[in-house]
Amino acid sequence: MRILIAEDDPVSRRLLEAHLGKWGYQVSTARDGDQAWEMLQQPDAPRLAILDWMMPGLSGPDVCRQVRARAQEPYTYILLLTSRNQKQDLIAGMEAGADDYLTKPFDAQELNVRLRAGRRILDLEAELVAAREALREQATRDALTWLWNRPAILEILTRELAKAARDGSAVGLIMADLDHFKQVNDTCGHLAGDAVLREAARRMQASVRSYDAVGRYGGEEFLVIMPGAASATATHLAERLRLAINREPVRLAERVLSITVSLGVTISPPGRPIAPEALIRTADEALYHAKKAGRNRVVWRAPAAEAPEPVPMAAPS
Repeated sequence: MRILIAEDDPVSRRLLEAHLGKWGYQVSTARDGDQAWEMLQQPDAPRLAILDWMMPGLSGPDVCRQVRARAQEPYTYILLLTSRNQKQDLIAGMEAGADDYLTKPFDAQELNVRLRAGRRILDLEAELVAAREALREQATRDALTWLWNRPAILEILTRELAKAARDGSAVGLIMADLDHFKQVNDTCGHLAGDAVLREAARRMQASVRSYDAVGRYGGEEFLVIMPGAASATATHLAERLRLAINREPVRLAERVLSITVSLGVTISPPGRPIAPEALIRTADEALYHAKKAGRNRVVWRAPAAEAPEPVPMAAPS
């Protein structure tokens, strides 16, 4: 683990470096409080810090206050090192945001023990952050396909439409629906249906751009959000999704299933606000016409105010 030493006295700094290196730490050093504060703001800043109380520039407690004011993750564990040993000094240091306090001249074993306690706290914090992120992921992902779930994909659409209205761009939207999916469940069972949904989701996710978002809208319906996409880009991507779904059959344990998908495509009016519900309705209308025209195809439909007529963009292969 990396550790920062902020100490203006070169003898004390070298002594600390020697002990910490022997205990397996990767040591970074600062000669004053200003340099320490600069290093602690870096993205890869050490998570353990030993700060001398009295330094040129910012003092140890000053650096503590700056770090705590940022309130950013991951947490930085700070130990103040000082010759002050009065009770009010200890209180002042802890109120400034220090996690521990050690007086000079320090005992090496005591320092080692206190740093190990700090490492345990940082390990616990890392576990809590990982658990929180896992819960957040579960709350925004569809349990079966691991795509964005319906609330999450709608939130993404709302955010991207607001951004597009501000910067004058457009958002492409695809509504995709697997064809004759009910027959899969009825003839092969729901476990087979789940396997088909997972494979379709995998193929769609693998076919979009890295900054596009794919979500399960409900049942066998999916939404694909394409920031900055013009109509030609959106329809091209929709056709790529169609081919990805029907290019190869889905191979299950006991049978092989050929699946196809129908897709409705639209984009938001560039630089103009539009409600997410209105854009979804337009894509859904295009999807309806794709189903009505025979399925396994892409149909484009512009927002209603611009062009009401749906236009087939791809026929079944």
